[in-house]
Amino acid sequence: MKILLADDDSSLRRVLQFKLEQHGYEVTAVENGQLALDRLRDERYDLLLSDIKMPKLSGLELLEKAKGLQPDLKIILITAHATVSQAVQAVKSGAFDYITKPFEDDELLVALEKALAFGKLEDENRQLKGKLRRVSQPPQLIGVSKPFKEMMALVDKIAATDATVLITGASGTGKELIARILHDKSNRAEKEFIAVNCAAIPRELIESELFGHVKGAFTGAVRNKKGKFELADGGTLFLDEVGELALDLQAKLLRALQERVIEPVGGEKQIPVDVRVIGATNVNLEERVRAGRFREDLYYRLNVIPIRVPGLAERREDIPLLAKAFAARFAPGEKITLSPDLLQALQQHSWPGNIRELENLLERMVL
Repeated sequence: MKILLADDDSSLRRVLQFKLEQHGYEVTAVENGQLALDRLRDERYDLLLSDIKMPKLSGLELLEKAKGLQPDLKIILITAHATVSQAVQAVKSGAFDYITKPFEDDELLVALEKALAFGKLEDENRQLKGKLRRVSQPPQLIGVSKPFKEMMALVDKIAATDATVLITGASGTGKELIARILHDKSNRAEKEFIAVNCAAIPRELIESELFGHVKGAFTGAVRNKKGKFELADGGTLFLDEVGELALDLQAKLLRALQERVIEPVGGEKQIPVDVRVIGATNVNLEERVRAGRFREDLYYRLNVIPIRVPGLAERREDIPLLAKAFAARFAPGEKITLSPDLLQALQQHSWPGNIRELENLLERMVL
């Protein structure tokens, strides 16, 4: 386990480093918060152990910046009795724990072991969630038709890459599901998949929703808030109805894609983010580019790998399979039989609402 130790007291710093290394920890020791921040920019650590009162950058300031760089980092603060109230506030702001001077060796080791064990538990939980998603195949992913097979072959081919993807298709075809499959089959599967419907969020709130905001940025901003980009760090951010973004927000999204940094509303610092972005739309973005309603440079940045999800009318031979799968899902444990006449009627329907319409119909029929 890798520990970053930050303390301006050289004697205490040397003693702590020696004792922690005796217990098998890999320790990097620095004399102030700024040096610790520099280390965090270059290398990942399992835990940060920091004094609260330090020159150049205090432990509280380091806490905020460290969480921006490595959100999963566990942080323990060292404090004198006079600053216990600050340490309590720091825990509320994201520190895992704090210890007060003077402290016994066992007290420090127990705090470290608890923090590292909790971090390990979080990692195992993420891995388990990823495995569960992979083994529980949704009914919508059943099909034998040529359009479906071609689409899934492309999904399998590009899932492991970090390339930006633009998913197109009519409403109800399952674009978000395809995005989730891309995430679950990628190297980011153990991290977050966060979906944002760009059309469902009011224009005045969407910037804060995506990029976060700092306290006091606007009326009602009573505390710092992380945006979806930060929350998805290390994972995948799915932007549904991306074509509905206003032009000024398109520019900020382009910058996030190009430079891999974001700037919260009202903030002055840039926050690096490691996110795979998958966009989706049911409109023709090329037409919107020609009409001046969508940035051409953003379109090409999003459309690195295009995936078109076929409508259900193009997958008529899949309809019986899908119908039976939906019936089984909505009536678990019951033997549901769909007559040949019903299946034929379903295949002849135009399905303007696509798979979502078929799913809703089967749910009503079974219930």
